[in-house]
Amino acid sequence: MKSLKNHLSLVIALLSILFSLQTFIVVDRSINAYKQNLSKNYSLVVVSQKNLNAKIMKNQHKLIKEIVLLSPDKIIKKLNSGISKKNIDLLKLSLPKFYKLILLHYPSPNEVNNLTKALLRDTSIIKVETFSKSHDTTYKLLLLFKTVISVFALSVGIITILLISKELKIWQFKHSERMSIMGLFGAPTWLSSAVLFRLAFVDALIASALAFLMFSYISASSWVQEEFSNIGISVVVFDPVFDFSIMLSVSLVLSTLLATFIVISHKEEV
Repeated sequence: MKSLKNHLSLVIALLSILFSLQTFIVVDRSINAYKQNLSKNYSLVVVSQKNLNAKIMKNQHKLIKEIVLLSPDKIIKKLNSGISKKNIDLLKLSLPKFYKLILLHYPSPNEVNNLTKALLRDTSIIKVETFSKSHDTTYKLLLLFKTVISVFALSVGIITILLISKELKIWQFKHSERMSIMGLFGAPTWLSSAVLFRLAFVDALIASALAFLMFSYISASSWVQEEFSNIGISVVVFDPVFDFSIMLSVSLVLSTLLATFIVISHKEEV
């Protein structure tokens, strides 16, 4: 029971960091997936006096993925009130060309502004409709959500690192007498501090394993995928290879670095 208590606080602290890290990764993936979904529905409308060459336009503006010529039939149909077919054909020729520009990704407001300015340099283009009001609002909400999550994850990380440092410091005090005796007999620092590094290493493995089990369960839960489906996106909640390797690396490096700093500070005090 005593041994369990010794490990529990450090494991929980490391687990909270891994949870915050994976939560941030999932949120980042969700935002990117949602932006990708938005990019399919968001497009610019360009009004031109003449036909535009899609290949040339895409070469000149790398953000453009596809250019679609919009049919004027719907507009003419609304205006049609007994107009002869001949006059309708003449009207089609006199109307400007309307194009829908599909973009490679959901753009930032700056990207939209830069693309609009670049398009308007073409003398044949007379208007570019960007639907900027709704676009800017959506983009700012996504950015705000990501910023809030980032600040939360960073705050949890800093607080937890301080807790881990305190916990390792307590373990150092518990074993300071043995470490000092081994030092007097000429034992190197790494050997006299082996118990501290062993604690850090073992608890990092335990925390990583618990995080693996926890997120494996969450990713396999049907309600998680249902929530993502409700907003029209598909997200990898947990990648057993890539995500776990990040978790294991972070927990091992973090716990080892903190243990090293504590040993160095103890050596300086002595």
